[in-house]
Amino acid sequence: MTTSPYTSQSAFDGSRMRVTLLVDLHEGAQQEFLDAYEQMRDRVASVPGHLGDQLCQSLENPSQWLITSEWATAPPYLAWVNSEEHLKTVEPLQNCVRELRSMRYGIVRETGGARPGIGGLQSAPRLGDGVARHALTFTVKPGSESKVAEILAGYAPPESRVDDSTRLRRTTLFLHGNRVVRTVEVEGDLTAALRHVSRQPQVRAVEEALNPHLEQQRDLADPESARAFFVRAAMPAVHHVARGGPEPDDITRHALYYPARAGCGMALARLLSRQDEAAAADPASPVHRSTVFQREDIVVRLIDVRGDPETDPVRALGVQGPRKAAVLARLLDGAALGVTEAPTGEREATRLLTHADMKLITDRRAAQS
Repeated sequence: MTTSPYTSQSAFDGSRMRVTLLVDLHEGAQQEFLDAYEQMRDRVASVPGHLGDQLCQSLENPSQWLITSEWATAPPYLAWVNSEEHLKTVEPLQNCVRELRSMRYGIVRETGGARPGIGGLQSAPRLGDGVARHALTFTVKPGSESKVAEILAGYAPPESRVDDSTRLRRTTLFLHGNRVVRTVEVEGDLTAALRHVSRQPQVRAVEEALNPHLEQQRDLADPESARAFFVRAAMPAVHHVARGGPEPDDITRHALYYPARAGCGMALARLLSRQDEAAAADPASPVHRSTVFQREDIVVRLIDVRGDPETDPVRALGVQGPRKAAVLARLLDGAALGVTEAPTGEREATRLLTHADMKLITDRRAAQS
């Protein structure tokens, strides 16, 4: 289990997980919703790591429902929720639901005694910084990269203030080949912030300008098409560590792209997360903060680094020692990066850093963030 005091978020601590879905139904859609839930429940029951669920109806407002599910650990849930099978499973719900909000929690305390064999409790409450982190990733048509970079770098930033308790703090965009990664940091309610950003006219104009260049077609005027695109593009943060203290003056932000071998995405994200915990505890490490995002076999590591990472590539990459480098080599799809040698030393690490480092397109901070 994760015990590092520098870790404020982790999917890899071995604790059980509670997921809640707050559902607000369209008028007259109750029976359709119940039928869809029965189909969904039967499919979810067979997913590894799923322990059970409950469907609850509001006592005050019959159109409001709550679905809760419990999972042995976070990784099997994340693998399920990011899969195409999950998209197909929840599709019947879309016509019934006016609004849906999902929240995920690690279980810290409970009554009723230990439940051996089905996951543990989160070892201790984590001290966060009040910031939720999320990423989106998608690919554009080869040959359109320079035009896409121009579109993404040129728009006016959206209004950062969402409401009295929520603020868009930072948005950073990167490009690696024809893959775009957009990371966001939000103080307060992530869902409210994402909804707020999507309604901003300058953001909608950018999304429309991107449409001809996307490999996966979408129609933003069709709510179902737009929803499917952004669900497939979502890349949740699975681990975050921060050294703490004031931010150094010479800090720079980088993103590293780690395509995993088929089926190895979660294991690769776990390896990088463990190394980031070690880096946070090492005063000599240049890594000040790190967030690992993962969806299926795509892993992206967002790092805030003191100085130039190429001066200490092994520490910046987060793989120190030949054994860990060999594990990275086994998990990484080196061919997707154009790398054939395992990163067992500084020369190989420098080469990997060169191939994995994403091109920064824009980094926008809200005032006083």
